[in-house]
Amino acid sequence: MGFITSAALAETGYVVLDDHDQAADPAEWLDLEYVGWRSSGITRFAPLASYAGAVECNGFWNHTPPRTDKDGVWVPSQVAIAPVLQARALEPGAAVGRCRVIELQPNHYADAIYNLHQDDNNRLNEEGTGWVVRGYYNLTDDPDSMLILRSDRFDPATEIRLPLREGTRIIVDTQRFWHAVWHRGVAPRYALITSWTSGPELDAYIAANHGDPHPPTVDLDAQFVDDAQVELHRRIEERRRAFEAQGIVMEPPTPLYG
Repeated sequence: MGFITSAALAETGYVVLDDHDQAADPAEWLDLEYVGWRSSGITRFAPLASYAGAVECNGFWNHTPPRTDKDGVWVPSQVAIAPVLQARALEPGAAVGRCRVIELQPNHYADAIYNLHQDDNNRLNEEGTGWVVRGYYNLTDDPDSMLILRSDRFDPATEIRLPLREGTRIIVDTQRFWHAVWHRGVAPRYALITSWTSGPELDAYIAANHGDPHPPTVDLDAQFVDDAQVELHRRIEERRRAFEAQGIVMEPPTPLYG
């Protein structure tokens, strides 16, 4: 039977929408309550919608009863502070699962590719229903920073780099890609991240905002990328040995090339 998916994401797995005039919105994210939650770097999150409306970020499948990343419950204390951000999440008309603001501290390219991860948005999702994808609104102006996507975690040839100026809107199948952000600023980066359920509502939203599956991307020096790959494997090997010293078997070593 399969899942209901967005045709706009079929080719590349992501689209970049028209920029939003974020400068016209209030900086509501500065007043939200944040909690620690590990992601792609040194991060904190301010949940707007969670499993049961609490200020927490856990996957919906880690609760009782478990469910997929759908039917999020708005956190009253947070949306009272950030009604405009809530409206942004509701704008497509698609069902919302988790919704939160991420605060990411500045990092390095090697940090970002070390922290590449895939989401598990569709755990427990039933076939015949909508596939869960992620929407990103960049709230701060970080034109030198970029969202990094890889279809193969260890192959930089599969890497796509999308710049993150203020008001950038990206929709990504984050279960399809390994992803992280390289934040090159000097102050924290903030973005609104929303789990949306694919279907006609999301399709119409993408079309209305001219979703582009082939937007401009960022080029990097090949030697710079190769050096970061070496550092990636060094860190993985260092972590593997540290865990094995404690009797914990980690992922097997991965060849650097080939």
